[in-house]
Amino acid sequence: MRSTAHAILLLAHGTPEKPGDIPEYMKRVTGGRSIPDEVMQEVTHRYGLIGRSPLTDIAVMQAEALQKRVHERVYIGMRNWKPFIADTVQHMIDDGVASATVICLAPQNSRTSVGLYRRAVETAANGKIELDFVQSWHDHPKLIEAFAQRLRDARAKAPDAKVLFTAHSVPCRTINGQNDGDPYSIQCKHTAELVAAAVGLTQRDWVFAFQSQGMSGGPWIGPTVESTLDALAAEGSKAVLVQPIGFVCDHVEVLYDIDIAFREHAAKLGMALTRTESLNDSPLFISALEELATAGVSKPTVAAS
Repeated sequence: MRSTAHAILLLAHGTPEKPGDIPEYMKRVTGGRSIPDEVMQEVTHRYGLIGRSPLTDIAVMQAEALQKRVHERVYIGMRNWKPFIADTVQHMIDDGVASATVICLAPQNSRTSVGLYRRAVETAANGKIELDFVQSWHDHPKLIEAFAQRLRDARAKAPDAKVLFTAHSVPCRTINGQNDGDPYSIQCKHTAELVAAAVGLTQRDWVFAFQSQGMSGGPWIGPTVESTLDALAAEGSKAVLVQPIGFVCDHVEVLYDIDIAFREHAAKLGMALTRTESLNDSPLFISALEELATAGVSKPTVAAS
């Protein structure tokens, strides 16, 4: 392995390690804002149903797989839980890292995700590490093919199912805010269009919706998955295949929101709901990370703000 003068830093949202961590975790997610008791109880309930979110474990696995390919040190930093971005960046400084390629494990760029991650890294580095920040990679060919591969495998088992692509919703104020809005919703839909094209879907074969809208704090962008399922049922659909193209691994929004809540909602409407396997350790996905890590500065859609 080469010197740690240059390294790769992967960023992710983070997840609580046990139920007792949830109150502190939620305060970090909301920036310290007060959280209604019923919201806290619902979040705790959801984590309890899935046992434990594997997000951190999978991110570590992805980093290890990437490190074997690039032969450079790959670090992981989480915005809302351990290992925190600030702690990881300090570790990098202590290791003698002088420059780093930074990849957010969220392909679509939004001020509420990539923008916040970037500010956290820049603040922690404080000019001590030269940062090459990949701002968006929603249309990377190998990312698209990785999603397409998972979709082909799932459609082989449910060939007649309507495909429902999803991505995490964000507050409306993000998309309609200052600086000419936010590219997130456009990039999410573009990713879905590219995956659909790669698999050979027609316009009639698929729909798109935003999932996991916040439980408090103003309106979030839609359409929601629930309203979309209602519409599909009204049209006579009997089977739906969900692919979350805004996520690159299993976590609570996949294991609870899709596998439990959306499946139950669809069942009440007389529809069978299945989903594609998450990317997780997909070799094609790791290849996408490898190309991002070794390509230098990406071509951002807009500067993160």
